[in-house]
Amino acid sequence: MTDAADTTRPTPATDAPAVRAQGLHHVTAISGDPQRVLDFYVGVLGMRLVKRTVNFDDPSAYHFYFGDETGTPGSLFTVFPWPTGRKGRLGAGQVGETALAIPAASLGWWLDRLSAHHVPHELPQRRFGADGETVVTFTDPDGMRLALAADPRAAALPGWSAPGPDAVPAEHAIRGVYGVTLWVEDAEGQAALLTGPMGWRRVASDGMTTRFVADDATLGRIVDVRDVQGFWGAADGVGSVHHVAFRVGDAAAELAMRSAVAATGLQPTTVRDRQYFESVYFRAPGGVLFELATDGPGFLIDEPLETLGEALRLPPQYEQHRAAIEANLPVLGTTEEVRA
Repeated sequence: MTDAADTTRPTPATDAPAVRAQGLHHVTAISGDPQRVLDFYVGVLGMRLVKRTVNFDDPSAYHFYFGDETGTPGSLFTVFPWPTGRKGRLGAGQVGETALAIPAASLGWWLDRLSAHHVPHELPQRRFGADGETVVTFTDPDGMRLALAADPRAAALPGWSAPGPDAVPAEHAIRGVYGVTLWVEDAEGQAALLTGPMGWRRVASDGMTTRFVADDATLGRIVDVRDVQGFWGAADGVGSVHHVAFRVGDAAAELAMRSAVAATGLQPTTVRDRQYFESVYFRAPGGVLFELATDGPGFLIDEPLETLGEALRLPPQYEQHRAAIEANLPVLGTTEEVRA
């Protein structure tokens, strides 16, 4: 995906950053069978497939973007489906869990939904005491560790619902990413990066986990850092998170943040054009791959709102090879068939 691999601990910042990462932009995972991915994230979780494209660094594989109605930054959970990929291993240097935001009043409804669709899940649990949230943890069909977080802010955000008898009603819909839990060996270095150039605030600790918050964000405002020093290292593969992306607004903010990160001794990549946003990648001190992603131009630049995600969209450099790319990709059911 990227050549960023430096894990040097950042130099602690002494002043408040001029530019802050405004919450999470998206989380990108690796999965197996693409049809099973659509069946689960669209059919069971009720998220909207807002873009059906290919991995820009490997056009032999799909890249699916799931989110709210328009693919708002912070609502996005994206997937690289690799049907013949090896199984990943959860460990140090990886996102250990992705939590998705639901309205607090919808928790009981979702317990019934997961049970009805035979999704193994745990009983609700409270995190970070009275000031924290109640979550239900579960896994997707590839073993991806997920959670539904009862978020009091979520009810104020619009929910999206697809047509169909088994659709998730808009009032209970997943609004987007609530936060991520990073499993790291260098928790100190990770904290210095988050509170330094990235501008997040340390707010609480719960055992070996420390919570950081993006004050300006509604979605994707939580990063929990779990100290797993001495634990085995992670291995990317099916059922694991590939990287986590942070919002930086526009291109100018991205360049400013890139400079701030580079000033700590880390080695961010050059800016990469991802068609729907621009990206910079670097390896954080704890080993997790971070991305800085702009808000725009967004997902409506190449198809209308009504049919987002229905057709395969390719970046310009691959359009001349469309016939060969389509012939190589697995045939998928339509989203209407998935919802049914």
